Amino acid sequence: MTPPHPEITPAACAETLQTFRDTGPLVQSLTNTVVTNWTANVLLAAGAAPAMVDNPHEAAEFAAVAGGVLVNLGTPQVETIAAMEEAVRGASAAGTPWVLDPVAAGGLSWRTEVGRRLLSLHEPPAIVRGNASEILGLAGGAGGRGVDSTDTAETALDAAHALACEHGTVVAVSGEVDHITDGTRLVRVHNGHVLLTRVTGVGCSLGALMAGVAAVTDDRVLAATTATALLTIAAEAAATESRGPGSFAVALLDQLALITPEGLESRLRIDGGTA
Repeated sequence: MTPPHPEITPAACAETLQTFRDTGPLVQSLTNTVVTNWTANVLLAAGAAPAMVDNPHEAAEFAAVAGGVLVNLGTPQVETIAAMEEAVRGASAAGTPWVLDPVAAGGLSWRTEVGRRLLSLHEPPAIVRGNASEILGLAGGAGGRGVDSTDTAETALDAAHALACEHGTVVAVSGEVDHITDGTRLVRVHNGHVLLTRVTGVGCSLGALMAGVAAVTDDRVLAATTATALLTIAAEAAATESRGPGSFAVALLDQLALITPEGLESRLRIDGGTA
């Protein structure tokens, strides 16, 4: 009998990356104005097809045909929030997996309330992705310093567990060590590089990658882990050929395209167990 909660292994992530590349999922990204172009380029480099359909007249219709949907609260406006609600409605009706990135949750009351409303509006997100302070803020804490985390992923683990259990979702907490949990399983990803924190939009683009990978596997922990592995391992390779943040950003796009499933499997450093 297949276990209800299979183990997340480097081999499983490699296989999922291959499926992602073979499929080239269409990812609708309702994201912030700072990172729209970057997010589209990250998706293209990784092997997905980006679509930045973020108006309330088309969002629900497009979510129904997309492989995955990202809802990112980085620069919320009244019209874009209406589009996000429509996208979640369309995704829920069609069974399209969607990802919530609650940027700066906890620190700003309106967007925090929007994030909490989206969590309960229709079907829950497949994945909630944020830094530690954003996850704490979404769960009722104070949040961080704007979009920057003032907490570690480890300190947000109890909040992540509670959100996962309450909403039936996977919570991915980004940090020096990324923590991913569905309330039962816990995976820690130890890959990455400090230059990831010096390029605008890397975390936002990770949410888009998670939406893309969630389009090709029903195991949301595996989806979040594979997307995180792809970005962080690409970052390690990009850092070796970079002089600073600017050249790192270009090299990161290159490495997202160049990394193979076999390379991901051999370099991925994860551990996990029961949450």
